Amino acid sequence: MLRVAIIGLGPIGNVHARHYGEHPDCELVGVCDILPERADAAAARFGALPFYDAAEMLRTVKPDICGVCTGGHEYGSDHYAPTMQALEAGCHVLGEKPISNDVAEAEKMVRMARERGVCYGINLNHRFTRLTGIARQWINDGRLGHVLFANMAMWIKNPRESSPWFQLKALHPHTIDVLRYFCGDIAAVQCFVARAPGRQIWSTAHFNFKFACGAVGGLTGSYDIERGHPMERCEVAGVAGRFVLDDMMYRLTWYPANNCEKTVINNTPFGVIPEKVFDDTFKNRIHRFIAQVSEGASPEDIEASGADGLAAQRVIEAAIASVEENRVVEIPIPNDVF
Repeated sequence: MLRVAIIGLGPIGNVHARHYGEHPDCELVGVCDILPERADAAAARFGALPFYDAAEMLRTVKPDICGVCTGGHEYGSDHYAPTMQALEAGCHVLGEKPISNDVAEAEKMVRMARERGVCYGINLNHRFTRLTGIARQWINDGRLGHVLFANMAMWIKNPRESSPWFQLKALHPHTIDVLRYFCGDIAAVQCFVARAPGRQIWSTAHFNFKFACGAVGGLTGSYDIERGHPMERCEVAGVAGRFVLDDMMYRLTWYPANNCEKTVINNTPFGVIPEKVFDDTFKNRIHRFIAQVSEGASPEDIEASGADGLAAQRVIEAAIASVEENRVVEIPIPNDVF
């Protein structure tokens, strides 16, 4: 039985707590938030001990796994301190995205996990769907042939005004991770940004990519469009065919080259509530982390690892430099991550 504690009990932290609490191999032993009312409410809901200080909780309940679900500026500024505390305590950590809004802090977190020999994952849940897994297997099996390009888009209405780079840093860890999952490391980026009327931040962005494998691609993201179906689309093409993945969890379509027939795989049977399907991506991701920890997986084998989260933020940092300097920015592949 794995002992689990959660730091940060906003809406997402409660989702994490629920899925850990429902897992047969886990016991939720502690919940922590700097707002006592949040910790107390979660403790009552899930039957765990409430804490208002992360260090105290880690000393008291000694969890095997710690979920870091804090937020902060650009959704990531509050991740560093509790993650470092949990890693130093010897916990396996599953953190929320982005790994951090500060790349230097993210590098320290990944380095600490490596030095401690513990598993460190990020909730990049968009890759943890049945359809995404099928698409990845098609690539692994060579069904696409030589991969030529990948295009992706994601949009959602988010009226918050934060830093100029809020949309890039907060939204695109997901999209960049999915593109890396299908096509590997990104070697160069060029980025263009725009503002919708009345916005102060760069609320819409387009990225041009060159992948280390030689493929090219594009990514468009926006915080200016009302959420609807679909809100996310990914297309990967090779010389033998291409696939289109709508919303990562709803529909996967295969278009073979030189053939008028197509294959469509749906993941939403009649009567299934879309919110339930999306909630399952959290469940799938958390359960996969639990399974890998239980199986004694090596830290470097963790799927959607801290190193993957760091790689995504490095691409975003390069995209910001591209905008500021009006140039294509190359992204060296570092040897300091798994």
